Amino acid sequence: MTSTGIRLHAPAPGWSVAADVVVVGSGIAGLTAALRCEAAGLTTVVVTKARLDDGSTRWAQGGIAAALGEGDTPGQHLDDTLVAGAGLCDEEAVRILVTEGPDAVRRLISTGARFDTDDAGGIQLTREGGHHRRRIVHAGGDATGAEVSRALVEAVRARGIRTVENALVLDLLTDAEGRSAGVTLHVMGEGQHDGVGAVHAPAVVLATGGMGQVFSATTNPAVSTGDGVALALRAGAEVSDLEFVQFHPTVLFLGADAEGQQPLVSEAVRGEGAHLVDADGVRFMLGQHELAELAPRDIVAKGITRRMQELGTEHMFLDARHFGAAMWERRFPTILAACRAHGIDPVTEPIPVAPAAHYASGGVRTDSRGRTTVPGLYACGEVACTGVHGANRLASNSLLEGLVYAERIAADIARERSEGALHARVPEPVPHPGQPAHPLLAPETRFAIQRIMTEGAGVLRSAASLATAADRLDALHTEARSALDENGKTAEPGIDTWEATNLLCVARALVAAAGLREETRGCHWREDHAERDDARWRRHNVVRLNPDRSPVVHTTDTADFPPTRPGATGPRRPQEQ
Repeated sequence: MTSTGIRLHAPAPGWSVAADVVVVGSGIAGLTAALRCEAAGLTTVVVTKARLDDGSTRWAQGGIAAALGEGDTPGQHLDDTLVAGAGLCDEEAVRILVTEGPDAVRRLISTGARFDTDDAGGIQLTREGGHHRRRIVHAGGDATGAEVSRALVEAVRARGIRTVENALVLDLLTDAEGRSAGVTLHVMGEGQHDGVGAVHAPAVVLATGGMGQVFSATTNPAVSTGDGVALALRAGAEVSDLEFVQFHPTVLFLGADAEGQQPLVSEAVRGEGAHLVDADGVRFMLGQHELAELAPRDIVAKGITRRMQELGTEHMFLDARHFGAAMWERRFPTILAACRAHGIDPVTEPIPVAPAAHYASGGVRTDSRGRTTVPGLYACGEVACTGVHGANRLASNSLLEGLVYAERIAADIARERSEGALHARVPEPVPHPGQPAHPLLAPETRFAIQRIMTEGAGVLRSAASLATAADRLDALHTEARSALDENGKTAEPGIDTWEATNLLCVARALVAAAGLREETRGCHWREDHAERDDARWRRHNVVRLNPDRSPVVHTTDTADFPPTRPGATGPRRPQEQ
């Protein structure tokens, strides 16, 4: 691992705390990792950008996929995941997920999560796109994420785990040997700490969620600005498969100019029998895939987009009027309320829907233990690329991945501590260099980045659109860098400028990877290369950051993920086709 030496412009830390482990993020991945680390006797600190329950997990409507139903098996779950991943899943990573998943869900239940049950008291299961079995556990009908978040937050507080809320992570600290030594962060508002500080710890777990805010319309909350991926890139870590951004097919259409977080209409609505139709009531997904509306998300998103282009419209419709009021109120109360809040009653009229950015299948590259290419730095959840999702995430595998790989990270940290590989003494971080530093962007640059990405790297991409996006993003960077290089001036350090800078970092990396992949695969749809090309492109794009702050992409020689550690036992092999 070669450090870039790049850090965000920020004041020097004015306070610090020490721990064995610092977990950055408070979704299902972060809180599970924290609980398991604490149970192993490790002093753990959780840092989260807003409140403990404000991450992406609480917005998850559909549920958690696991082979818990009668007649279902991990093997069948594996098969569905590999199909959805379009040839780029790491089969061993998926096998770990589906095999360890059922018990991980049971442990979540023992932690306090209450899932919906049937009349006999068994866990109620539903079905979503890409699944050939009913294997999705859910809570409150369509409020699974909120229930999972509630249970984990209560468990963290009950066990007295130290938390630092309203804290934006800035950069990774490293020791003289290049190992992680903690993080710097900025605490917003009132509390025990305020301003820029540091958590010193030999193990750092990134669980910062996604980067959906890089696009104009997304299902992600406002905090999802790619902070973890940007931090990892600045620290010299590798990120992989960033071009595979999943656009959820059915997001409530609020108008062509709508920006920011948009209400999601869960895939479970289609799982219960809703139909996608155009303005004339035609079910246009029939004949496009054997599962019609329940095809994998990339296929449904493409089907909707293609129909919109054919008809010259801005949205399609999801028709679930046949559910009736009672089913809507019982099974999908959250979605029903969101629709009605925007003047749409799904009981009596079809719901206008269009694709919007939803989930990043790529992220910080890890191995099966959650280890990144930077020693001591781990990643799990949406910020990570474990190899589970390949080119397109299977519905409801994300919460399961957060559970399973967070547990594996905690086990590895505990093992390293017991074997002496993880220092019992908190390492001494190397002092921050004065230069180079990322030039900070003005807060309003965020909206320019989002428009550039939506226009050039959205659902439909081409060489021309991606090249234009790259040029426009580079221009934003050059403008900020020139001001810094010429007169030492940069935007004032603060939450808005740090977030905008992180968004530009991940946007440039994403566009660089997407421009290189000249094929259509999974949720990466190239208009100028409409077919999947296994001979040339059944492999991974890996991005690192140059010391001059530009992204550099290399493509692996095969579909195998290379080890994240020198001397690690051979590469894990994905599915052979």
